[in-house]
Amino acid sequence: MTVWRPSQSIKVKALGLHWRAGRLLAAEVEDDKGRIKGVRPLGGTVEFGETWQQTLIREFREELDVDVKIDGVPLVLENIFRHEGMVGHEILFVAPVLFPEGAFAEATMIQFREDNGVLCTARWFSLKSLRLHGIPLFPEGLAEALSSGVRGDKGGKSETASSRPFNMN
Repeated sequence: MTVWRPSQSIKVKALGLHWRAGRLLAAEVEDDKGRIKGVRPLGGTVEFGETWQQTLIREFREELDVDVKIDGVPLVLENIFRHEGMVGHEILFVAPVLFPEGAFAEATMIQFREDNGVLCTARWFSLKSLRLHGIPLFPEGLAEALSSGVRGDKGGKSETASSRPFNMN
């Protein structure tokens, strides 16, 4: 287990929504004691000079050794959160992604390592099951956006959701 704290600067991140049979692929998020405090779709930090699309493709390649296809426009979220007493601030591009045919088709969970060597576990979760069991889907606001039908589907315009206003115009 690694102790993690949010950066004290705004981070830009890209997360991929991979759906299978109505379930979302999300990694377990642990607190300092190793207890699962929620789940979050896979993705990572946009590096300087990189687009959010390049980030999604790179992150899935690095973490799962799979080449994803981005399958829609992004939902843009602003996330101001607290983790272990520290405040974090992120702007996230969240978009649906497709795996190559057959990739992880039989898997019920996927284990992968982050850049820092930490072993992570991802599983497919139904939004209803997360709600029923009181397991938060991070970032805050994502579950509500997905439940209300905002999924960044093909052909639509970019959507925004935030606990604080964030205007893309």
